Amino acid sequence: MDENEQLITLGWREWVSLPELGIPAIKAKVDTGARTSALHAFEIEQYTENGIGMVRFLVHPVQKNQDFIIECTAPLKDKRQVTDSGGHKEMRFVIETLIEIDTYSYTIELTLTDRDTMRFKMLLGRTALENRAVVNAAASYKCGKKDAKLVYGLK
Repeated sequence: MDENEQLITLGWREWVSLPELGIPAIKAKVDTGARTSALHAFEIEQYTENGIGMVRFLVHPVQKNQDFIIECTAPLKDKRQVTDSGGHKEMRFVIETLIEIDTYSYTIELTLTDRDTMRFKMLLGRTALENRAVVNAAASYKCGKKDAKLVYGLK
């Protein structure tokens, strides 16, 4: 059997869910050039709860909508220096969370960073894809389309 038969095929952009963060739908750019995955986050606050390092942050999950905000909390896994595509280094908070793509679900690492000026509020990097997915760079939404306005009940 060919090993690719067990892998999910993704397009260069896909709708994903981050259920542990309360994000039922967010459009992600699938980026094999990026090692780590990144989620747009702002007003990031680090705190301790019952002896566990935590982060609280806000997310704009819908493209071109700055008014709709989801507040998220997650255990803090790490703080790392990440180099972006422009060569700029930035210290970022790192969390682990469940991702759902179509019928697949598994845990990934996400760095939290301000992606407000970026078209996609989430970047799905190659570490999250390794041994799980192949990417068809000519395709979009291989796992189905969603209407974020309907998902979130927006006008």
